[in-house]
Amino acid sequence: MKEAVSQSLFTYWNDLRGDRSAPRRFEIEPSAIAQQLPDTFILERVDYATMRFRLAGTRISEAFGMDLRGKNLFGLFSEEDSSILQRQMSLITSQAAVGVFEISASDGQGRSASFEITILPLMHTREVVERYLGSVAPINRPQWLGLVPLTHRSLVRHKLIWPDGAVRSEIENLDRQTPFYPTVREARIVKSARRQFRVYEGGLSRLNTDR
Repeated sequence: MKEAVSQSLFTYWNDLRGDRSAPRRFEIEPSAIAQQLPDTFILERVDYATMRFRLAGTRISEAFGMDLRGKNLFGLFSEEDSSILQRQMSLITSQAAVGVFEISASDGQGRSASFEITILPLMHTREVVERYLGSVAPINRPQWLGLVPLTHRSLVRHKLIWPDGAVRSEIENLDRQTPFYPTVREARIVKSARRQFRVYEGGLSRLNTDR
């Protein structure tokens, strides 16, 4: 995570969860992340192919030129990128990993901007992950950002962060040129103030209230 918004939201989520795999949805206090709220969103898992935005901050909607509420996350990307996102979200859901994604979004007329998206798992009414707290942070902020709709979106790179002690499995970081063949990359260790994480890189072109 490179962007301040991502780091702040992750720290809040990590402190809130304590020794659990993920905090509960109702534990999220908007006042505690007031400065990040315009850049945050809540996703709801409907099924494997549908991750619906329940809430999306004003700066997110302004940056992309549309209201994301009610939209399917996977429907915002190409079939290839959607397939990768579905696989990554499946691991975030089943193993309470944290997803960090870099995307490029353009207006189709030569103007483009890069964003860092962080997705953090949340428990809801059952002992399973069904909600997700996330943020969208521009990596570069061109002067025209927010003035034109960004209608074309593509996945640039992705990684999963595994809190120490979580269940681990083979990581499906897919090669973008051969999307049906998973590849496992070397892991590196990242330490936070509270605990240690194992990070798997994805590679460049290789790849209030809903209670």
